[in-house]
Amino acid sequence: MNGLFGVLAQAQIGDWGFVLQNWDYLAGGLWLTVQLTLLSIVLGFVVGFPAGAVEVYGNKYAATPVKVAGTVLRGTPLLVILIFAYFVAPIGSAFLAAILGLGLRSAAYQTQIFRGSLQSVGEGQMNAARAIGMTKLEAIYHVVVPQALRRSVPSFQNEFTIVLKDTSLAFAIGFAELLTRSYDLFVQRTTAVLEVILFVSAIYFVLTFTTNRALDRLSDRYEIPSGESQ
Repeated sequence: MNGLFGVLAQAQIGDWGFVLQNWDYLAGGLWLTVQLTLLSIVLGFVVGFPAGAVEVYGNKYAATPVKVAGTVLRGTPLLVILIFAYFVAPIGSAFLAAILGLGLRSAAYQTQIFRGSLQSVGEGQMNAARAIGMTKLEAIYHVVVPQALRRSVPSFQNEFTIVLKDTSLAFAIGFAELLTRSYDLFVQRTTAVLEVILFVSAIYFVLTFTTNRALDRLSDRYEIPSGESQ
């Protein structure tokens, strides 16, 4: 780290040509970062949504293992999870290990997002659905879940941003995402460290800003008016 700080202290901004010459290399890392984010979020949703439902509606024998697994994943540093997924789990691929580690970590947080959203739907909604002849499962599926999903959009937006930024930790297992490729570049030319860091930081900012704006629109579109579903 002292070496890097020393290079930063002596660096002069101006070697942008080196960065632009290697744009294709960085763009490849950007594409891998986007893929890793989307696939991890999808895995987190596929695991986290049913896990949240089990915590709310399941009996203690089903809910307890889910709660324990979620607590362990949320309490373990992501870097440790990634290293475990790559070096211990029989996967053999840094990309798949990164998806598994990031996806399961995201699932633990998405479980809590969906659990809170399901619990936020008023009990009267369930009672009204049962009063018109729905079974409990039908009431959950047709009445509670649609409202819970709409309520979860703002929290899901925050989780998406966190996963996007956490993909940079995949460099620890040798996955050549955007940050790893930027490191490769400024090791090649130490006089362009600041340019590479500033350029890659700008890419992360644009990526998070545009996805947040898109999710803001989604949140506004599906926002539940105050007073509804109590």
